[in-house]
Formats: sequence, C-alpha cells, structure tokens
Amino acid sequence: MRSSIASTAIAASLLTFTFTSASTLTPPVLPLIVRNPYLSTWLANAREEPWTAWPMFYTGQSLGLAVLASVPNTSTVYPLLGRPQDSLDGNASQYNISFPTYLGAQYDASTTNLSYSIPSPSGSSSESAELVLSFLSPITPTSTMRQSIPAGYLSVYVRGSFDLEIYIDVNGQWVSGNRANEIEWSFAESEHDDTEHLKTWMVRRREEELFTEWADQAEWGTLHFTAPADVSHEAGTSGLLRQRFAKNGTLQNAVDSDFRGIMEEEPVFAFSKRFNLSSGSDEASERSAKEDSVLFTLAHIQDPVVQFASARGLTYMRPLWESYFPSAESLLINHYTDFAHASALAANYSLQLAHDAMASSGSGFNDSNYLDIAALSARQVLGATSFSGTPVNPILFLKEISSNGNSQTVDVIFPAFPFFLYTNPRWLAYMLEPLLEHMLSGQYPNMYTMHDLGTHFPNMTGHADGNDEYMPVEECGDMLIMGLALVNSLSYSDGEDAQSIWSAMGAEQDISALANEDDSNSPFALPSSLETRDGISALDNAFGGPTIGSHQARKWLSRSYTLWKQWTAYLVDYSLEPHNQLCTDDFAGWLALQTNLALKGIVGIKAMSELAEVMGEEADAKYYRNVSEVYVKKWEEYGMSRDGGRAKLAYDWFGSWTTLYSLYADALLCFHSAGNTTSTSSESTRNTAQNQQQPLSTTPNPSSKNSNFIPHDIYTTQSTWYTAVLQTYGLPLDSRHLYTKSDWAFQAAAVASPSTRAAILERTAKWVNETETDRPLTDLFETEGRGGFPGPNFFARPVVGSFFAGLALGRACGGRGGEAFG
Repeated sequence: MRSSIASTAIAASLLTFTFTSASTLTPPVLPLIVRNPYLSTWLANAREEPWTAWPMFYTGQSLGLAVLASVPNTSTVYPLLGRPQDSLDGNASQYNISFPTYLGAQYDASTTNLSYSIPSPSGSSSESAELVLSFLSPITPTSTMRQSIPAGYLSVYVRGSFDLEIYIDVNGQWVSGNRANEIEWSFAESEHDDTEHLKTWMVRRREEELFTEWADQAEWGTLHFTAPADVSHEAGTSGLLRQRFAKNGTLQNAVDSDFRGIMEEEPVFAFSKRFNLSSGSDEASERSAKEDSVLFTLAHIQDPVVQFASARGLTYMRPLWESYFPSAESLLINHYTDFAHASALAANYSLQLAHDAMASSGSGFNDSNYLDIAALSARQVLGATSFSGTPVNPILFLKEISSNGNSQTVDVIFPAFPFFLYTNPRWLAYMLEPLLEHMLSGQYPNMYTMHDLGTHFPNMTGHADGNDEYMPVEECGDMLIMGLALVNSLSYSDGEDAQSIWSAMGAEQDISALANEDDSNSPFALPSSLETRDGISALDNAFGGPTIGSHQARKWLSRSYTLWKQWTAYLVDYSLEPHNQLCTDDFAGWLALQTNLALKGIVGIKAMSELAEVMGEEADAKYYRNVSEVYVKKWEEYGMSRDGGRAKLAYDWFGSWTTLYSLYADALLCFHSAGNTTSTSSESTRNTAQNQQQPLSTTPNPSSKNSNFIPHDIYTTQSTWYTAVLQTYGLPLDSRHLYTKSDWAFQAAAVASPSTRAAILERTAKWVNETETDRPLTDLFETEGRGGFPGPNFFARPVVGSFFAGLALGRACGGRGGEAFG
C-alpha cells in the first residue's frame, strides 16, 4: 500500500516556513502573492537580490511593494524588496543606506521565503540578525472555502540580539493597469470582541470600470492591506514616508486625504513595526538571540467577479466566499486570524507533494528537480482561476493567461487538469460546469464542443454565432477524456486508492440526500455544514467514495448525456482522418491529418464507451467501443512511420515526427493494463516486416479489459525516439521547429521509460536554471540557444498543471496507472 502523510495530524504553521529550505532550482521569476488572475504578484529578477527590481504583475508591469529594515542603534536602513532606496537620500546625515546579505530564496507549493542577514551594530563579535520575508498563498485541497479567498499572507520573521524596525508599503498599481488613473483610499480599524484588533488600508480606483482590463489588470476591485494593531501606519507620498522611516524608524499614524493619480506624488499605504530583540548589555545580547514576527495580509476583493452567459441569461457572478461571509470585513478578519490553520493545510499539501514526487511508485520521476518544478507550478495553475457560484452550485472560472485571454478555454483546461486530478478533482468538476451549463442551454450552435466561453476574461458571453477558434476534434476529445477522468476519480475503496488523497477525506455524502436534492443542484455541491477535523474547521466532505461515487457519476452524466453523445458522434465522423484544422498548438498553424490529434479523438470515443457503461447504456457502450477499436488499428497504420520507428506529425508527412502526448490520456484512463506489455500481431508485423515475413500470431480479444487499447509497442517506440531528438533544454514539440511545449513534454515523459523520463526532466530543470525568459514559467520555449521565447510569448499560463502528469498517473487506476512505465 502506498504511503500517505496527508491524513496525519496537521503540523504547526511554522512547518510552512521551515519546509521551503528544500528547493534547489533557480527560476527567473518566483510567485509571491498569487491567488487569481488579478491578484498575481511575482518576484522579478529572482536570480538577483530582491532589491534590484520591483515586484511585478505577471505581465511584467511593476507593482508597488516596498520593504525596508532599519537598525536604530546605527541609523542604518536596509532595502529588502522593491527599490525603495530610490526614494532615499544617499547624502542624508540622519541615516545611512546599506544592503543586507541576501541568503537566497526558497519555495514550496504555497510559500516563497526570501532570507537576509543584517550585520550587528556591535561589529563582528556579535551575531548578525536573520530576517525572512515569507509569502504564503495557501493551497488547501481539503478546504474549498479557504481556496476561494482572494488573499495571501506576508510574514516577517526575525531572529537576533539587537533591535530591528521593519517598513512595508503598497501603492495604487495593485488596482489598475493604467498608471494615469486616479485612486481613492481609506483606513479602518476593526473592533470585534472575538478577534484581535486589526488595521486595514483600502485602495480602489475612483471610477471603476466593471469587467474591464487594462494590460490584463482589473479596473474594478479593492485592495485590502491588513496588519495587527501594534504597528504604526501612514498614507502619503512614497519618498516622504520612506525617508521618515529611515530617519525615525516609525510612521505618524496619519492619513493623507488628497486623492490623486497612481503615480502623481505617488501615494503609498504603509505600516511599520519595531522588534525589541536586545537584552540590555552587549554580552547578554550575544548570548540570547530573540525571535519575533509580524503578519500582514493582502487581498483584492471584487464583487462581481465575472459576467457569464448562464442558462438563465447573462449573469453577474458573485465570489464563492460571499456565501460564507456577510461582508468583506468579516472575510478579512477570518482570513487574518486563520493564518495558523491555512498554513498547516498548505504545509500538509507541500509535504505530501514532496513525498509523492520523490516516490518512484508515485510520480514515476523520483527526483528533487521534479518536486521543485511541480511545486513552482502549483500557484501558477490556481492563479489563473477564480471561484464563484454558491455552495450548492460552485463554479471555478479560468482565464487563458497571456496567450489571448480567452475564458474557460477547453484546450487550456485540458493540460491543466492533471494538477486538479492530483490535488482535488472536485475543482475540475467546478471548472467544467459553466461549459456544460452554457452548451446545454442551447446558446452554442455547433455540433462539436466550444473552444471557450468568451473571447476575453472576465466576459464569458459565449459565441452564439459559433465563430470561436476552430478546434473541433481537439475540444471534443479533451472534454470526453476529462469527463471520464472525473468520473473515474469518484470511485475508490479508500483514501489510498483515490485519485486524490485529499478528495477522499471527510464524510461521504449520504445517498438518500443526493437522491432528494433538487436537479438544479450540483451532485458535487459543498456540504451545507462544513466539517471540522483535527481541530481545523471549514473543511470539505469527501468527493465520491465507495458508496456514493457511482451515484454521483450517474447523476452528473444524466443531465448532460446528450452532449457527450453529440460530441462523440462528431468524433466518429471526423477524428480518424481530421480535415484541415487547428489543434491546441494553434501557434504552429492549420494542418490536416494530424497524427496526435487523431489519436486524441479516438481515445475520446473510447472514453465515451466507458461513460455509456456508467449510465447503463450498453448499446452505446458497445458501439463506441467497437468504433474506437477499429479506428485505433487504422490509426496505427496511418500514423506510424514506415520503418515503425516513430509517429509522424501528419499521416502524409512521411519524413516527420511528433511528440505523441495523446498516449498519456490512454494510460490515465486505465486503457493500458500494467500487466500487458507484450506486442500484438500488428505490432510484431510492423516491427519485423522489413526483415522477413512472419507467421500470423493469435491476436488478443481487443474488447478484453486486460488488453491494451493502444499497443504497448507504440509507447516504447516513442520513448526510444524521444531520446534521439532531445535538445539542450528539452524535447521539441515536433520536427517543424526546435521549440518545445513543456506541458506536453511532461505528459509524454510520464508514459515513457524511466531513462527517457529522467532525460526530459534533467533538460527541463537545466532550462529553469538557465533560461533568459523574464516572466512566470512559460510552457513554450526554445530548446537551444538561451532557452528564450520563440514568439508568441506564453507565460504564467495554467497549462503547467501538466507538470503534475506523473503524479496524477501514479494515483490513477487505483494507484496502478504508472506501473507499466517503470
């Protein structure tokens, strides 16, 4: 039985802080506060000191987040984050400007820590102070309520024997991409008997523009910057406040009420905190270093979050958190005081991820580089999403970040979905829901699946004219594969066999309650009363389970079964020999007879046969199973090269090759038995035809559950081929170019041999350390030269969820999904 640590007692919140020392890769950009498409703050120039550049929005635009430290005994001020030193006077007589020793950045799935050493005022005989800026955007797979909160934490940890002062400010760049816009602000102090006293800055555009973006930043919504009561506060011109802190180590508890433009005498909103660490005498101080910390939170509150062409018409969608909190103020208080529990849940996720990534029977990679790459991508995936709806009908909206801004793009959800299968399949269901609702309502006219729900997020107004991007085989195959993967995730005997460890935690939903629920309610609704386990409240119930899983699957499918059949009928007509069209790799252009695209469609037909079985539609199941089995044999004949050594890019491109990443879906959906890795007669004939004629052998019954849908020899052939075409920074997408799509490379690696898998991972890790790209992780980059953008420039996209392909496969099929691949 596989080992799990996710169900053990939750660790203390400090575990999040200490765990992050494990990371070893040095990406060019690191996540700081990343929660949704509009609360997305990153450490730019992450291989250098954090004071060499301002933090940035994912597009590269600067965001004002400045941190200074001061040693009052020497009147020395130290820049820590951003470029606040640009506002200071290098010739001032009241203070000195110096720089700390930067000890580097460490990260896990939810946390990024920036560590510094500040010299003692007593000289070399005394210990330096240690200071850590710890940014937490918690991933909490057992608590959808917490994950829906658009806020993150910044903790400042100090340890030393002399006094320190800390200063932090933010500016209006958080609430508008247009720096010429005017903003307004206010200051509030909470007074609640059941919580500690808190101070909060609130900043917003003076004239908001609902559902509007400027350079991808939202032009509506309020920034909330919260701190404890024992800090000083002040709003005013950036240079004046920073200089005042440098001189005096504090602020004046005053509010500048002159509302103005974001960069007009740049107004900033600041807190400062004094840490009294000294013990009196120098000798005593050297012997007794003290520790202290302060906690800040940053939230970007929007209501509504998107507009959506739902079944009832164009609807302003409210955030999911509003179902749990009556006001933004109560949300912020709960979020601040919940830090220990949120930290513990996030640490639990990171620790389990580390265990699984390093376990050869889990991810199939068994490498610390794989852990670092997966951990680095986790916040990026969720940073493209926004939780909405209600507990009875939750929805997870998604933005196609950087490539074109589409809403709920099917072929972007598809490469992201291994992350959701591993982390919480419930969230995948919430992501598919708006697509199903919209198409069931008759607002999309085509017989195939829509490409996206709207040309640009957050306006999910659909495509009533049917003129969305033309990827019919791609999108139908994607939906059917994800649909069956979701259905499969509902059925398991216990948590160890579940597709996600976390989704199996909690009480199973009652069957009678499910049967009595209104048909308009989701079968995956959140519980009316959230659960408490291990002293932590507001937790989800189990998703699926040995008793309820099959019932939930049937209820979910019954509402949309006509759609699934409609899409499969399209694939029956058009997937074996796809006409000239785009696939998900649309930047590569239109192409007919694409080998990988055809295979995806055929796997989709096979998936429909399984969905029909779940619904008890035996005639449909038999028909689609037979079609898929006939098609896959024809596909092998059309798509493999004449010498049997590789898959071609297209049936009629005879000297070409392609990354055959659609093999991953075959394995993930349990169509590839771990115990059956022998060749069928078609494989033997293809591999030996050039040598001599061979006698016919008995072909296994293709309908047998123990036989492979796609012959195992296809997998081994591709695995061998990949090693022949690997480049410095990875596996190129196909024979046309030297750029790679790393999401597809990781899906291909998950079903390759251990040596091929290791080679792809090694080169990707090398790219992370050496690439010249200067944005959050890209999935499209050159495999030679300096590993840069080939154009178009993709970055911060949720498709890096495919870096979890090995982890999701390791837990699929009752934990046996990856066994056939070593």
